[in-house]
Amino acid sequence: MTATLQPTAAPVVAPTGRGRLRLVLVLGALIALGPLTIDMYLPALPRIVDDLQTTSAAVQLTLTGTLVGLALGQLLVGPLSDTFGRRRPLIAGVGVHVLASLLVLVAPNVTVLGGLRVLQGVGAAAASVVTMAIVRDLFVGRAAATLFSRLMLVLGVAPVLAPTIGGEVLRFTSWRGVFVVLAVLGVMLVVVAALAVPETLPPVRRTPLGLGNTLRAFRGLLRDRTFVGLVLVAGLAMSGLFGYVAGSSFVFQEEFGLDEQQFGLLFGAGALFLIGATQLNAALLRRFEPRALLPFGLALATVAGAVLLVLAGTGTGGLVGVVAPLWTMLFAVGLVMPNAPTLALARHGEAAGTASSMLGATQMGVGAIVSPLVGVLGNSAVAMGLVMTGGAVVALAVLLIVVRPWTLENLED
Repeated sequence: MTATLQPTAAPVVAPTGRGRLRLVLVLGALIALGPLTIDMYLPALPRIVDDLQTTSAAVQLTLTGTLVGLALGQLLVGPLSDTFGRRRPLIAGVGVHVLASLLVLVAPNVTVLGGLRVLQGVGAAAASVVTMAIVRDLFVGRAAATLFSRLMLVLGVAPVLAPTIGGEVLRFTSWRGVFVVLAVLGVMLVVVAALAVPETLPPVRRTPLGLGNTLRAFRGLLRDRTFVGLVLVAGLAMSGLFGYVAGSSFVFQEEFGLDEQQFGLLFGAGALFLIGATQLNAALLRRFEPRALLPFGLALATVAGAVLLVLAGTGTGGLVGVVAPLWTMLFAVGLVMPNAPTLALARHGEAAGTASSMLGATQMGVGAIVSPLVGVLGNSAVAMGLVMTGGAVVALAVLLIVVRPWTLENLED
């Protein structure tokens, strides 16, 4: 009897040199869509409250809606990208984002706006989860951690520019003009995805379509205690960033009296600390393992959060007393952001899309919970500090109790 030859996956070659730089820029532009969608309208939040005759808490829920959409969208797109490849779900998702952005132009009230922000988040999720899956398709170990750090440099441009761009757009038009800019950006990214994003998942490595296969993939991931712990750490650490995003516009504009443009500049300056940490992380990886850098970043965030609460609660130092520990926390989050995903995804390369979706959905889900908490607690510097510090403390506890980083194996170079 003649043996039947089974098809094998052609090796996917990771780019080097200029090709690698081009890949980082393309993937960075795509992964920035989510933060741009979240952050660009932040300077307009008080204006939206007045225009739609609603409350600040209700408007903050539109931010929560975006995060919910990003979480649900990743759970949907991740498994689809394991079935259909990376490119098709990516292009379709960004197209949904463009449609939702345009529909915001005719949103009559905050309820409709919130629903459309959910749809925007679903579309932006495709860019985020597919980007992470592509990195895992091409790189492993320290190489993946280094690339994630480089992506954070590109990603960091989004929070630096987004509120500033939003503030400038508000000089010439209403808050709805911000969504016109987002729609134009989405169209540009559809073109980039169609022309410049490689297909990194060969057909023979794809998962057969079916709910049963998807549920089995999720069940396998959930049985890995260390993976689940790392996913929770990544999500909880991001609560620091989301607490800052949700509360900063009200804290700096209403509590400290900054205008929209001043807020945009201050917000962007804080993002520079996040960017700096991600790039320092790439250098530190030459000497230290991600499993060592991760607890250090969380410990630093916890200490900085405690300082923030003391200074903000006592009114010591005014604006500087809030900004200094706040930026230190953002720096610490920048050390966590590349390393937690690297350690988690290294465990499940066979289901990179689904694993990436769980990671991203958890991060966005935590953000959806955290964002309204700042408003519920009063939109003050103390409220923002409580949310940010609480996330860091719980993340550190999960890391030490559940993950136990000293038991993890060293990653290959």
